[in-house]
Amino acid sequence: MMQDWNTYRDALIARVNEYGTLTPDVVRGLMTIEGAAVKTGKLEPKIHELIALAVAVTTRCDGCITVHTRKAVEHGATLEEISEALGVAIALNAGAALTYSARVLDAHAVLPNK
Repeated sequence: MMQDWNTYRDALIARVNEYGTLTPDVVRGLMTIEGAAVKTGKLEPKIHELIALAVAVTTRCDGCITVHTRKAVEHGATLEEISEALGVAIALNAGAALTYSARVLDAHAVLPNK
């Protein structure tokens, strides 16, 4: 069964807010980094959210997926645009596996007594 993403997102945000009361400096630090990433204004917010979604998929972060899906839609992203961003994530993840496979071959090549 698929997750109830709205309930999950609401519960996650509540828990993160609770965490923020316990360690406000950590959460403020994260918000500072996030704010700095958008401060230049060179990319429109929708593009930031599409990038965030692609990264969320490659890092397998459910919390990021639910939060940034909502934000992407709020900034006008269509399902087609989201799907294209996900396609980039899929292509990059597979490409990364191929690249790291080459590293395994390199590591194997230097082993003695193969």
